[in-house]
Amino acid sequence: MDLDDPTRAVTPSLDGPVLAALAQATRPLTVGEIAGRAARGSEIGIRRCVARLVAQGMVDSVLMGRNVVHTLNREHVAAPVADLLAGLRAELARRLRDALASWRPAPLQAVLLPSTPGAHDEVVLLLVHPPLPDETPRRAAGTPVRGVGDLAPAEERDLTPQIERAAMTVEQERAWREQVVALAPRVRRWTGSGLRVVEMSSEEVAERRRRRSRLLDAVERGGEVLV
Repeated sequence: MDLDDPTRAVTPSLDGPVLAALAQATRPLTVGEIAGRAARGSEIGIRRCVARLVAQGMVDSVLMGRNVVHTLNREHVAAPVADLLAGLRAELARRLRDALASWRPAPLQAVLLPSTPGAHDEVVLLLVHPPLPDETPRRAAGTPVRGVGDLAPAEERDLTPQIERAAMTVEQERAWREQVVALAPRVRRWTGSGLRVVEMSSEEVAERRRRRSRLLDAVERGGEVLV
């Protein structure tokens, strides 16, 4: 499933992104505004798609000033389909949150990352865990381990509390690995896509932040915090 445009999992036509855009809109939209919000499609293609949906009664079209604007006809029997299309990514995030909530040991942070260019057939998940049993701390004694709040420059975005985290035991590390492995087939069933997990310890997050990691920059730009 393409997380940038999950409607592709249902339909290759422009109906998917157009209906999703209209379902999420809080005001009437022109064709140009729909094109700006839709995940794909040229303005010409979207104009044709909107005209077809108007003819089917799914979309209402009215003249407002000098512009023709459009809204989703929520009285249409098929209107709930548009809401489902608009909520596909949110539904995946909900399922991931529910799954991760049962993990023991639990992740300190979990972030659903943006789709990788050219690799829309995988779900990418950043998981931050406590230090591993053999991990050497990179901080002075007594200094709190920073959470993924460190990802925000100049403390602009404190995503997690700054709290001390003890290293995992060998048994906990084994349980962690089993949980990661077990999640992959569930994501495959939910999305039809493979799962790529990017794992870091809280120590690694702090170190990468100091080195201004590109991955952490990507998280800051578009990652969705799950935990």
